[in-house]
Amino acid sequence: MADIPVKLYYRIGEVAEIVGVEPHVLRYWETEFRSIRPSKSAKGQRVYSRRDVEKLMKVKDLLYSHGFTIAGARKRLRQANEEPAPAPGPAPTASVAPPLPSVRQTLLGLRADVAAMLADLGDDAAAGEQGRFLSAQRLTPSG
Repeated sequence: MADIPVKLYYRIGEVAEIVGVEPHVLRYWETEFRSIRPSKSAKGQRVYSRRDVEKLMKVKDLLYSHGFTIAGARKRLRQANEEPAPAPGPAPTASVAPPLPSVRQTLLGLRADVAAMLADLGDDAAAGEQGRFLSAQRLTPSG
C-alpha cells in the first residue's frame, strides 16, 4: 500500500492518486460501502479523513488484489467490524389489510357499469360498438 501523507483532510483528487483509482470509482465506492462517508467542505467538495483513505485502500486491495466482488468485500469488512451492518428493513405490521379486489374484477365491474349506462341511454349504435371494444377478450392479459 502507498504511504499516506500526514494531513487532516484530503480532497478527492489526492485520494484518487494515493489509492490509485479514478475519482469516479471513489464516488461509486461511497455508495456501496457505508463506512466510507467523506464530509463536505463549505464549497461542497468531498474531504476524506485519514481513516477514509485507509478504508479505501483496504477496499481496493480486496477488490483488485484478492478478486473479491463488491458484495464479498462488503461482507469481509463487516466480518472484521469495519463495515456497519445493513440497515434493517421495515418491521412487519401486526394488522393485515383485507385483500384488494383483483384488477380484472374491477375492470369487469366497470364494463358492466358502462354497459348499463349505454342501455339506459338507449344508444343502439354505442351498444353495437360495446361488444367490439369491451369484450372479455380485451380484459384478459395478452401472452
